[in-house]
Amino acid sequence: MTGKVTYVAILADESIHPQYERALEEVKEDLGREWPMYIGGKETYTGGKFEKRSPIDVNILIGKFQRGSGEEFSRALDEAIKAFREWSRLDWKDRAKVMGRLADLIERDRFRLAALITYEVGKNRYEALAEVHEAIDVVRYYVDLIHKVNGFEEPMQSPVPGERPVSVLRPYGAWAVISPFNFPIALAKGMLTGVLLMGNTAVWKPTSEAPLTAIMLYKLMIEAGIPPGVVNLVTGPGESFEDAIVANPKVAGIAFTGSRDVGMRLYRRFTQSQPWPKPIVLEMGSKNPVIVTAKADLDKAAEGVVRAAFGYGGQKCSATSRVYVQRQVYDEFLNKLIEKTRQIVTVGDPRLRSTFLGPLINKRAQDNYRKYIADAVSAGGKVVYGGKVLESGEFARGYYVEPAIITNLPRGNYLWYTELFVPILLVDTFETLEEALAKANDTEYGLTAGIFSEDPNEVQYFFDNIEFGVVYANRRGGATTGAWPGAQPFTGWKASGATGKGVNGPYYLLNFAREQARTVVL
Repeated sequence: MTGKVTYVAILADESIHPQYERALEEVKEDLGREWPMYIGGKETYTGGKFEKRSPIDVNILIGKFQRGSGEEFSRALDEAIKAFREWSRLDWKDRAKVMGRLADLIERDRFRLAALITYEVGKNRYEALAEVHEAIDVVRYYVDLIHKVNGFEEPMQSPVPGERPVSVLRPYGAWAVISPFNFPIALAKGMLTGVLLMGNTAVWKPTSEAPLTAIMLYKLMIEAGIPPGVVNLVTGPGESFEDAIVANPKVAGIAFTGSRDVGMRLYRRFTQSQPWPKPIVLEMGSKNPVIVTAKADLDKAAEGVVRAAFGYGGQKCSATSRVYVQRQVYDEFLNKLIEKTRQIVTVGDPRLRSTFLGPLINKRAQDNYRKYIADAVSAGGKVVYGGKVLESGEFARGYYVEPAIITNLPRGNYLWYTELFVPILLVDTFETLEEALAKANDTEYGLTAGIFSEDPNEVQYFFDNIEFGVVYANRRGGATTGAWPGAQPFTGWKASGATGKGVNGPYYLLNFAREQARTVVL
């Protein structure tokens, strides 16, 4: 199983199961240990430590990790700046070779990495393996792309005789890269690929919910031939690093994936504190809608919504969180939606082959779920499926909840506008497609959206009027989820992104370099 492997292909491949289950046993040897951070290629220990426990079962200790601070970030930044001179002057073809080797190594270790993702963040085997293959493909996609564009070296035309102008892209310097828990390899690798391939260096601060996955990926980068100091890995709570990141004038740029609140705070602080404008690449989540018209295939729509709303517990920035259904098919669709949820969404230990929905990432997420359900009910909403926190028996030591479908929630309630990041789906009606688009666009976010309709005119109207960067029509495998490198550029509009050039697409690398016009007079 190599190359372009998608979630759908993984579902159909029986050969994955013995390999994945063997990896579940093998990675146990890495659990429970103390791990360093890495600055300038050297193991670094601090006075403070923090523990990471598995959301599957809090008795499983993933490991003990270093609690870094602004001091460690500053040291790591200095190492990245030192390494920048050599790395940035390396021929782009040589950097591409190193990144290509990294993709091969990730593929070699794909089952161990997937098993570790399952233990650390609770993702089932199918989604964990799909994530690892997404990371592989994003690296290979950009290695191929940079060759196609000849390293972004573009001969120009001068009206002056004897001048030979050329446009090139040059790196900025040492970046801060901050990655989230929900795709601890794929989202980190996307940002790091952009940074490194274009000749920059990095201080990488992964989420404290998945530090061991980050350490294993760092080790593969070193094995691939990325020199010491080009990537530096610091661990610990984000608040311990924020001041050092935004205020240090040596930081060349920031790449961040996470919540809107944190992203916007970084954006404001960084742009206001730096001595001149510097790049900041943000992906900040969303509140993703799906429209189901009277001309939809309702079976297809129900399955697509269930998979997009409840895959990985709604803990995806692309997860479907609200559905607008044309009134004349509302009852039929709702019945199918409930039935598909009952058929597809098995809650349990994500190490088991039968599990679709594992635990939420932590107790805070579980408490948020409980609060959102209570707030919906108190506002007049009706929970027509699920809605319970699971705390007994096999669920007693993890953070498990049921998928929840809620109807009758008053329009204007805060839950229609807040990114919940838990498996709660809101359902409402509409009369006309114009009304549905108005509701779908009534949000500060703009990442993913979907429609189900067999009418090409309705689909085209949706594409022409929806204010989201990644849009789908009639996607059974995931109404708003499943973007893939080279297929769907993952581009956030409005409060979902800062650049309008998404990872997985042809323009993403441009975020990490600046143009230089070079002219030689012959």
